[in-house]
Amino acid sequence: MFKKLYDRTLEWSGHPQAPRYLAGLSFAEATFFPIPPDVMLIPMLIAKPAKAWRYAFICTVASVLGGIFGYMLGRWGFELFSGWLETSMYYPAFVQTTEAFDRWGFWFILVAGFTPIPYKVFTIAAGVIGMPFLIFMAGSAVGRSGRFFLEAAIIRIWGESAAGQIRRWIDWLGWGVIVAVVVLIIYLKILHPG
Repeated sequence: MFKKLYDRTLEWSGHPQAPRYLAGLSFAEATFFPIPPDVMLIPMLIAKPAKAWRYAFICTVASVLGGIFGYMLGRWGFELFSGWLETSMYYPAFVQTTEAFDRWGFWFILVAGFTPIPYKVFTIAAGVIGMPFLIFMAGSAVGRSGRFFLEAAIIRIWGESAAGQIRRWIDWLGWGVIVAVVVLIIYLKILHPG
């Protein structure tokens, strides 16, 4: 099933309406769709590197709007799908995510924008625990724009050869950013308070 969705997403990247599809995919991925928008964004960046910043912007805005929708689902509609969630493969990640939100707040949602973990887990969990909305928005905007604009910059600088490297190293990149932010948080909050 995922392979078919992945292949279909790649097909969309060559369609004349690709920017609209990219926006729809970015919105949906932040709420329920299992394929990340990078699968479509990267081929679009390669095909039209002059439009890299525009595509990264579309992806960011739609993803943040999808995140808001996911937040609202978590905040006001959690009861409707909590039974499904408890039996799904996402539940352990959801529980860990809500605990991390309580502890790290803004920093956690910022890092979530970079990770390979499905973004929907973070957006819905933020709503469920009632994370302050403006903090959620700021973290989402910084995290998602950081990820998509970084991909756009890499493709603009190194071209098509970078696409394979992004795909090969995206998980390491995501975890590297997480480690860097955790180290910074530990330094600022624990080792160097005030």
